[in-house]
Amino acid sequence: MAAALGEDEIENDDYYSLLNARREATQEELKASYRRLCMLYHPDKHRDPELKRQAEQLFNLVHQAYEVLSDPQSRAIYDIYGKKGLEVEGWEVVERKRTPAEIREEFERLQREREERRLQQRTNPKGTISVGVDATDLFDRYEEDYEDAPSGGFPQIEINRMHISQSIEAPLTTADTAVLSGSLSTHNGNGGGSINLTLRRVISAKGWGELELGAGDTHGPLLGMKLFRNLTPRCFVTAQCGLQFSSRGVRPGVTTVLARHLDKNTMGYLQWRWGVQSAMNTSVVRDTKTSHFTLALQLGIPHSFVMMSYQYKFQDEDQTKIKGSVKSGFFGTVVEYGAERKISQHSVLGATVSIGVPQGVSLKIKLNRASQTYFFPIHLTDQLLPSAVFYATVGPLVFYLAMQRLVVIPYVRAQKEQELEKQQENAASEIARRKQEAETAVLLMQESVRRIIEAEESKMGLIILNAWYGKFVTDNSRRHERAKVIDVTVPLQCLVKDSKLILTETSKAGLPGFYDPCVGEEKGLKLLYQFRGVMHQVLSGDTEPLRIPKQSHRIDADT
Repeated sequence: MAAALGEDEIENDDYYSLLNARREATQEELKASYRRLCMLYHPDKHRDPELKRQAEQLFNLVHQAYEVLSDPQSRAIYDIYGKKGLEVEGWEVVERKRTPAEIREEFERLQREREERRLQQRTNPKGTISVGVDATDLFDRYEEDYEDAPSGGFPQIEINRMHISQSIEAPLTTADTAVLSGSLSTHNGNGGGSINLTLRRVISAKGWGELELGAGDTHGPLLGMKLFRNLTPRCFVTAQCGLQFSSRGVRPGVTTVLARHLDKNTMGYLQWRWGVQSAMNTSVVRDTKTSHFTLALQLGIPHSFVMMSYQYKFQDEDQTKIKGSVKSGFFGTVVEYGAERKISQHSVLGATVSIGVPQGVSLKIKLNRASQTYFFPIHLTDQLLPSAVFYATVGPLVFYLAMQRLVVIPYVRAQKEQELEKQQENAASEIARRKQEAETAVLLMQESVRRIIEAEESKMGLIILNAWYGKFVTDNSRRHERAKVIDVTVPLQCLVKDSKLILTETSKAGLPGFYDPCVGEEKGLKLLYQFRGVMHQVLSGDTEPLRIPKQSHRIDADT
């Protein structure tokens, strides 16, 4: 493997960009790029001592890049983990006859083992906070009851229930995990809590088992066991039994679930539950990239129902989803509709309107923040009032749009700007170093560029008149922003060969004579060139491949 450069030597993190080679480049393509750069940076071509020293550093860097990419083993490791992967000790004794695919597989296996060990040292906290709100006074109040009220007749909104639960996981061994969970609940001034300890063991690749111990001030001690087993690659079963001890005696319970893959995206479930609420349930769940559909039927005591729900997933950055469901049974009928959307990197906000007989109208707001869930069910009315349905539907939408426009978007924009400023401040010294290296490379290119231009002019070939790389401001709404570009005319002209310039899909910042003038921001490459006496112009993205000349780049004579 290539030896690491000293602290005073030039470094480059992207070997492919340095050689202007595709990641899928063949050995012949790599060798051609390497030979051309060697001819450009060979120290013997420069007499000035300072230029000779700088050329030697660049020459060694190009040699290092080619030495890594020309060796299948080193290249496979570099493709996965970059330069850090090459610094791992011990790989020099790996059998050289291994194929790149085998090396990638071995690296991925080691990475999984490291991740598993890292996870064993962490907990996996999960929590739920549910706050029930009684807002029926907004719609079901009687005015005559509040004529003499000291508060002036304002409707009363009360919190009538609350539930808090939390759990943490602690890996004991590679096969054993302990889960500690607890919950507290209160409803109209009465409540209680419970605590549970679950021990889970992975028995084999096909199954695992759990033992649960619990205690609470309302239900008494709990003893339970759960087993999971893959019967076939397409079918699995779970069985759960438990004993609940209370002042009324021991109440046993058994639950079994049989599931089967009906096709690639569809699962079928058959559940049987015996105990306090005995029932049999069957359901079909179809989950695709754009939708989620569930059809369920339950026969039991006291709850029997049929339920159908559908969810559509928009393919946007915010992962927007809209959903609707209908559930009808002995308890009545409930229709629900709602939506959810990602509001930040780790937060998802959702709202659901529930309309039922005899339940009335409710609004349910849910916020998922990482592994924590905050749930706010708001009971609006016991009757089916159109006004309650209207406000439950329009109110959250208007509130969300206002908060998104006035709070979320400005906050996210400010956070991104702060992170970008911090990133640029931390990279200031690196940018200065890269700039100096780029200027050195341009000096070394001058003689070669002069010869290339003379050869291209003699045959009316490709001449790079001007080239800029960096951040361009093309949107009128961003005119206040300042463009951040550097002149890369010489480095690009140096890459012209046989009246052609070919750039691969890697970032241009790693090319000789280039550097990143705006770290963390979107960049592009703008060229003004002449071919056969005709002016051409093109604007290309940073990682887009580019091949010139092209007929579509021509500038009309009238322009």
